[in-house]
Amino acid sequence: MVFEYLSVALSVGLAVLIFAAVFGGIKIVPQSQVYVIERFGKYTKTLVAGLNLIIPFLDRVAHKIIILERQLDDFEISVITSDNVEVRLKSTVFYRIIDAAKSVYRIDDVDHALHTAATSIVRSAAGRLDLDSLQSSRDSMNQEIAANLSDAAEVWGIEVTRTEIIDVIVDEITKDAQRQQLNADRQRRAVVAEAEGKKRSIELEAEAQLYQATKAAEAVRITADADAYSIKVKAEADAEQIRIVGDAIKSEGQPAVNFEIAKRQVEGLSTLGTSGQTKTLVIPTDVTKAFGSIEALMAQFDKPKD
Repeated sequence: MVFEYLSVALSVGLAVLIFAAVFGGIKIVPQSQVYVIERFGKYTKTLVAGLNLIIPFLDRVAHKIIILERQLDDFEISVITSDNVEVRLKSTVFYRIIDAAKSVYRIDDVDHALHTAATSIVRSAAGRLDLDSLQSSRDSMNQEIAANLSDAAEVWGIEVTRTEIIDVIVDEITKDAQRQQLNADRQRRAVVAEAEGKKRSIELEAEAQLYQATKAAEAVRITADADAYSIKVKAEADAEQIRIVGDAIKSEGQPAVNFEIAKRQVEGLSTLGTSGQTKTLVIPTDVTKAFGSIEALMAQFDKPKD
């Protein structure tokens, strides 16, 4: 009877032992974590997300590390810029653990270590800039700080994803100086803009005068060309008239000369008669004779030639 109880107890104990071994040897790791395994107090391996097997009673889960991206609490750093202005930079750091073993066995407090390293790197980077550059170059400075901090944190198994300079805090005296500088810069820009406007106005006026002078010169040239052309045409007409008269004189003789003289006298009398200044016109007797000569000449021209 005693042996039966012992047999049952051994069977139950063995079953419990087997169940405990199986249960202890299976580890299910969540997606957001990794498990650091130790055997006899020494690091053995790191279990990643999913189903994992370990040696029961020998291996144990020493640390459960969250691998999600984390953020340090906002912290302020006192900085002296290159132009000797004291400011306070409000900063933060984003990071995640990529090597759980290093983060456990090489550093005791990850957040404190990152805070210390970030403070030193931010102070060094900001101290090379003046106040204006510090306020306008946050992006480039964030990249520089993240790169330098990543190199420092790599030994701890940490990846620095990014750093942020949240705010640049200056005292009231510095703010007043900045306001005065801003006002002076605005006045300077206003003076420069006014001078540029006056300069442009003078340039436009000079261009307008040059354009007017150019057009006036073109008008004079065109008028001169027209006068020259008119004189040329008139000269050609006179030459043609002289040629015709010469031909008439050559063929008709003295009657043609008398005719031309009489025609000129008639044209002169017509001009005098139509003048607004002429009230009384006295015609000389020799002019009336000219009319008779013209009539006789015309009659002679009308005679049929043999």
